[in-house]
This record gives sequence, C-alpha cells and structure tokens, in this order.
Amino acid sequence: MHEMSIIFHLAETLDETAKEQHLTNIGKVVLQVGEVSGILTDLFVDCWNYFKGRHPVLKDSELVLETIPAVTYCSACGGRYETVRYGKECPYCHSDKTWLEQGNECVIKEIEAEGEE
Repeated sequence: MHEMSIIFHLAETLDETAKEQHLTNIGKVVLQVGEVSGILTDLFVDCWNYFKGRHPVLKDSELVLETIPAVTYCSACGGRYETVRYGKECPYCHSDKTWLEQGNECVIKEIEAEGEE
C-alpha cells in the first residue's frame, strides 16, 4: 500500500510550501496520476482524507485527481502508442524495443490557496 507513503510525502510537501509561501489554507490540490503508476485512486482519496485532518493547512482541502495516459515509445520504428491497450510490444512493427514515455508519474499540477493578509 504505497498510497499512504505518497500521501504522507505530498502532505509534508504541501506543509512546507504553505510555510514558504505564507499560506493559511489550501482549498484544492490538483494531482496528476499516471495511468500505470500503480496508484489505486479510491484508496488514495481515502488516505488523503485521513491525512488532511492531521495537517491544519489542508483540513478543508479537496483533492482532484487527473489521469495522465500511459504512452509507450518504440525505438525501432519511432511510433508512440497507448501502453494499456498494447503493452510492451509495438502495434506498428511488433518490436519489443519500447519504453514507457509517460504514465507512471505523480505530479502536483495546481494548488489553490489563501495566504496571510
């Protein structure tokens, strides 16, 4: 269950950001999650709801998850394709000389917050 450790790190990062930027309340966090990141989004939201109660700056926050589609690149033919649909083998040339280009990341895209006056 790595969702808990990711949320722990995310909450710590947001706490540090709030302190550095003199933020008093974070209202919304938009997080981009890769389609093949292995993160279980339902469990992720449950972990968020647990942790936000332990971080005053996050207590009223909303977590919005956006999916980053998984895309694989084939170095044999230069093609790009949907990873989940086709897997490791390139659907164009059937090579296995492929690598994941995007879709396994977890990135803070946006933070809506209020600061000190």
